[in-house]
Amino acid sequence: MIRSIIKSTGRYVPDRHVTNEDLTQYMDTSNEWIVQRTGIEARYWVEEGEDVGASDLAYEASIIALERAGWSPEELDLIVFATMTPDVNVPGSGPFLQNRLGAKNVPALDIRQQCTGFLHGLEICDAYIKSGKAAKILLVGAEFQSRYLELTTENRDTAVIFADGAGAVCLEAVESDAEVGIITSILHADGRHSQALRVGMPARKSGKAISPEVMANKEHFPFMDGKTVFKLAVTRLPVVTEELLSRANIEIEDLDMVIPHQANLRINEAYRERMGIPEEKMYNNIQQYGNTTAATIPIAFDELMEMKKLKSGDTIMFVGLGAGLTWGGVIYRMP
Repeated sequence: MIRSIIKSTGRYVPDRHVTNEDLTQYMDTSNEWIVQRTGIEARYWVEEGEDVGASDLAYEASIIALERAGWSPEELDLIVFATMTPDVNVPGSGPFLQNRLGAKNVPALDIRQQCTGFLHGLEICDAYIKSGKAAKILLVGAEFQSRYLELTTENRDTAVIFADGAGAVCLEAVESDAEVGIITSILHADGRHSQALRVGMPARKSGKAISPEVMANKEHFPFMDGKTVFKLAVTRLPVVTEELLSRANIEIEDLDMVIPHQANLRINEAYRERMGIPEEKMYNNIQQYGNTTAATIPIAFDELMEMKKLKSGDTIMFVGLGAGLTWGGVIYRMP
């Protein structure tokens, strides 16, 4: 049977390391205030004025993953790029990444699923591999979010959370009778909650995208109803976890590691406690990276691989919830 195996990983963050103390020069906040509400102690941002886009961050992570896989870009059958912060509005950043990699004529698919972008990407890659349409795929999650943040006290709830970074994985089709690779995936959406986390510009349903009214309403900055997002996350994530476990025919105790989307440490801890997951079986790194949206899960996975905390036969669950509202998860077994 054809299996979808993650052959290698890679991650990249910009050089600019921004601590909570650094943010006090822009807004009324403190390290204690930020840590108490989010768990975040620091994050990485692109330097102001630097000519960098999400595709540039993705390129750095992709090169690492490709080198570890021993692949040349020309060998790829597909590139899947998950980001909500593209270099420009049109076209998507996938072709920019493809061109810089030198992956001539390789199709590049952009997906816009925000915090669950990497989860959707895994399911898409799995479908391509199991259908026989692709054997070597590069999947990247990358975000350049610092350029969208309003560094003011009024908008500190979002300004202290979001960060820049990229994570990449190389997925390969492998013939195996063993139940390894991507075991199952489940994804959901509920547009009734689409207003809970949003950015208005550069797209707009009516009127001009750029106008005095739009700028006055600050539609070009992120808006988040934090209480609603928190409530939805701690209720929806346990349900989809049970769905995943049932479909994979395993118990929560069979999981060796859970890698949740890094939106908020309080959310992840509430979810962990509700599911009865031991602390050592859940990995969080939001403390040092902030919320890099589509990049959080692949960055965390790469760190675990680098630290050799995952071994052959380990069963891992990736899970997350984000804007849309979208949520879901993937169960993966190390080959």
